[in-house]
Amino acid sequence: MHLIQENKCHGGYWRRYQHDSETCGCPMTFSVFVPAAAEQGKCATLFWLSGLTCTDQNFVQKADVESAAAEYGFIVVAPDTSPRNVGLDGEDLSYDFGSGAGFYVDATEAPWRANYRMYSYVTEELYSLVADNLPMDPERTGVFGHSMGGHGALTIALKQPEKFRSVSALAPICAPMSCPWGKKALAGYLGTNQEDWKAYDSVALIESGSKVSGILVDQGDKDEFLAEQLNPELLKAACAEKGIPLTLNYRAGYDHSYFFIKTFIRDHVKHHHKMLNDVNR
Repeated sequence: MHLIQENKCHGGYWRRYQHDSETCGCPMTFSVFVPAAAEQGKCATLFWLSGLTCTDQNFVQKADVESAAAEYGFIVVAPDTSPRNVGLDGEDLSYDFGSGAGFYVDATEAPWRANYRMYSYVTEELYSLVADNLPMDPERTGVFGHSMGGHGALTIALKQPEKFRSVSALAPICAPMSCPWGKKALAGYLGTNQEDWKAYDSVALIESGSKVSGILVDQGDKDEFLAEQLNPELLKAACAEKGIPLTLNYRAGYDHSYFFIKTFIRDHVKHHHKMLNDVNR
């Protein structure tokens, strides 16, 4: 981990690191908010997954998460959304596939499979890097995200609930197998066999028996992508059928932007604080 930037904020620090990733086969950059509470011992930790076109810096500079993270004593980890500049044909041709659009899957199709392994990067390499170098409490670790990152957060929690013990999302892509963004990404990274896609579709995972102890989702009702891409009602139906507690809030007048995220980010930090400190779970 090579520290490339540090800024004091709300008594803690935003730190930006770069490291050589074995998983992605290239240098990867991520940001971490470390609260003042970390001076006293291990902290609950949240992994934030950003959406299409984002780097780690969009969330750092726009979300205003650090005030709540400082109050509740959370470390917050914000990785990049894909490998960068790995020299693949087509990696920079579109906003919804390739650079900035890793979709938090482990690609199996050439040429993407050598580098585009964001699922393993987040859940294994980055997780271990943070656990080994920062005062992260592995018993109190959650995941949340926005849009493509909301999809990533939901699937990661459903697949690894023992590691990521709380989950929430803002305007997530709830059923990528059922929307244009998801179909393009899953076909490109995983191939045309849709049975393989189910491993990275929240609704399919729930239908197959994956469970978490509770989900919080906030969705703006003026979101320009709501009707075509996000499908929260499919997630609601799947959770209802399988008995997974879901709080789905439709927020009047809000769109898909970081103005929406920064308005409700504190609610999500509070949700994770409650879930990760519930001794009855």
